[in-house]
Amino acid sequence: MNEPEPSDNQPKSTGNLRHPGKGKGLGRTRPRGRQTTAAEAEEIRQILGDSPRQRDLLIEYLHTLQDQFGDLSLGRLAALAADMNLPLVEVYEVASFYHNFTIRPEAAAAGSAQTIKVCDSLPCMLRGSEELKNALRNDYDTGQIRIERAACMGRCDQAPVVSIGSNYISEASAAKIQTALESGQFGGTLPAYRDYAAYLDDGGYQLLADCRSGVRSRETIFDALDNAGLRGLGGAGFPTGRKWRLVAEQPTPRLMAVNGDESEPGTFKDRHYLLTDPHRVLEGMLVGAWSVGADEIYIYVRDEFPEVRAIVAEELENLSVAGLAGVPGTPTVHLRRGAGAYICGEESAMLESLEGKRGLPRHKPPFPAEVGLFGQPTLINNVETLYWVRDIVEQGADWFTSKGLNGRTGLRTFSVSGRVKSPGVVLAPAGISLRQLIDDYCSGMLDGHELKAYLPGGASGGILPATLADLPLDFGTLEDQGCFIGSAAIIVLSDQDSIKDTVFNLMRFFESESCGQCTPCRAGTEKAAALMSAGNWDRVLLEELAACLESASICGLGHAAANPLRSAYKFFPEEMR
Repeated sequence: MNEPEPSDNQPKSTGNLRHPGKGKGLGRTRPRGRQTTAAEAEEIRQILGDSPRQRDLLIEYLHTLQDQFGDLSLGRLAALAADMNLPLVEVYEVASFYHNFTIRPEAAAAGSAQTIKVCDSLPCMLRGSEELKNALRNDYDTGQIRIERAACMGRCDQAPVVSIGSNYISEASAAKIQTALESGQFGGTLPAYRDYAAYLDDGGYQLLADCRSGVRSRETIFDALDNAGLRGLGGAGFPTGRKWRLVAEQPTPRLMAVNGDESEPGTFKDRHYLLTDPHRVLEGMLVGAWSVGADEIYIYVRDEFPEVRAIVAEELENLSVAGLAGVPGTPTVHLRRGAGAYICGEESAMLESLEGKRGLPRHKPPFPAEVGLFGQPTLINNVETLYWVRDIVEQGADWFTSKGLNGRTGLRTFSVSGRVKSPGVVLAPAGISLRQLIDDYCSGMLDGHELKAYLPGGASGGILPATLADLPLDFGTLEDQGCFIGSAAIIVLSDQDSIKDTVFNLMRFFESESCGQCTPCRAGTEKAAALMSAGNWDRVLLEELAACLESASICGLGHAAANPLRSAYKFFPEEMR
């Protein structure tokens, strides 16, 4: 087949990443390996149609095949590799890297077994997911239905959560699952949200119009973000205004990527904002692209959020009709789908995934602001960070900084789950304490439960005891205790919870989600989980593993994997003996 010529914004020094058949000969010859039948080749051609055979679309096409057939057969993988002029091993390694792709052995029939996945992240464990999984295995684990564990599904306030294909059952029970299987009804309707018309009625996109018409300058946008102290709210907390300036100073062409791969156990705020008020995020995105001069934007959304993708796709179409995006003179917006990998929340791993590859973190420097997506300078922002752009610019930095408690400034969105009566997304002043958060926003602890401990920053943020429940929750307030707030994923533990069980659950999560690229993280998390499973909690040995993980891992996953372990030894030594 004829491949389209590479566009002008492709990196010249590393060959053409979107079209690997071009450039330095990458992909010119394909190992013969598993042979493709004429029927399989024609099937792939029919399914993909006139879609461009770009290398960065590989994951999208794998989703297309699995959505249609229920899994990925080796024959179709080989046919896809041939059709895209890629080595089969490259297609296979991508398909096998991501949790949500199922590769079917040659001998198995298509759709031969239905899979029920039970989330076993910490919030779901606290709400009985292990007991639910065992009950389902007793009732359903046959040749026709498989019961499997799964990592966090981003609905921690609705725990326990179960998925059946692309359908999700919240506050799941054996009875709910039986009803869904028998009726085929999973309640998959889109929720009510503020659409384009409603957002426009509320003054939406006036800020974008002012930017594009020259009423506002880039410097006024940068200054507003600087003065408000807005930071990256995906976890790292890098100052937003400074990042936008850095990217704007780089040579053209420049790109933008929106990180909606919210996979930290306990975090679900980005999903909430995209489900309820997507245009506030989209306008912040378009203002960001205008500010740094990005002509293309890539939105990366978790595969576990099909309703979010549907809403964003529909509203992007509305923006195209309105002439605000996706038409000449405006940025082209690409909506891309993750495939189940916590590591892709790390910005450089997300870039690799957007390029259609395994989500392996890159070595830094260079940083994405200089060399990012397809080798171009790239502005990367989290969903919630973009959510605040319009309010801060329109209402002024003083409005934002006037909020806050306990000496802190601004507003924060907390995802609260665990042993509270009213889990959910909480918008509260930065610097609020956990005790205030539980009492004032979450209706208190569950009946019969007393506060014992809490995770202030999801799986990687460490564990703090109830005696420190009055600390201000914000950037820079928890580090002296060996913890951090990250994406503000608050998981509340009670006197009925075991610290050892908590630490073991989190280490198993890191073991499962390690990308495997670096030995310290791959082997360290596996060894630590194995020791814990065997009942060996030798502090000296586990501290040695923790030091190796922290000092020698490539990315933040390995650096932070031992934080819960170290916190447990520091604050709960009597339980860790």
